[in-house]
Amino acid sequence: MATRRTKAPAGNKQAADGWLLLIYKVPSESSRARVAVWRELKRLGGFYVQQAVCVLPDREELRAGMVKVREKVTELGGSSVFLTLTDVEPDVRDQFVEGFRTQSAKEYAEIVEECDTKFVKEIEFERFRENYTFEEAEEIRQDLEKLRRWLAKVEGRDWMDADGKELARARVADCERLLEEFEADVYEHTEGKV
Repeated sequence: MATRRTKAPAGNKQAADGWLLLIYKVPSESSRARVAVWRELKRLGGFYVQQAVCVLPDREELRAGMVKVREKVTELGGSSVFLTLTDVEPDVRDQFVEGFRTQSAKEYAEIVEECDTKFVKEIEFERFRENYTFEEAEEIRQDLEKLRRWLAKVEGRDWMDADGKELARARVADCERLLEEFEADVYEHTEGKV
């Protein structure tokens, strides 16, 4: 896998400093251990090259995260090997970059879907029910905050400039506008009657 140093393509946020590779094994008796490690690696933004082999760009904060994952693997009775790859064949680097882009693009698409299906439909349903209450507006605002946090996490893990970021940002902004309109209607229906 490692024979010569390659540079990242122009326009790519990935520094050419290398990759972090974790190979691990956890006891197979229970899925709890496998899921716990998988969840932590996915939270970091890891891309699975194959089962129990995960790669991340070489960044200080991700290095620290990998150390914690290794501790978790050991705590669960497993073992791991942690490597820093600095010399990566172009086809392997391309596989990593494309894997990260696909992963992030999928997450952006899920945010768009959440906005279009759940968030927008919730406001439409509350308008249909004429449920113009402060409590409902607050509940929907919490949903907007969840969308914002989710988008920020995905953007934070989007090291390879995946497609879909601008659309996801636009949909979250649309949700904010819809909520502001709904909140104005709530005000009119409650305070405006005083």
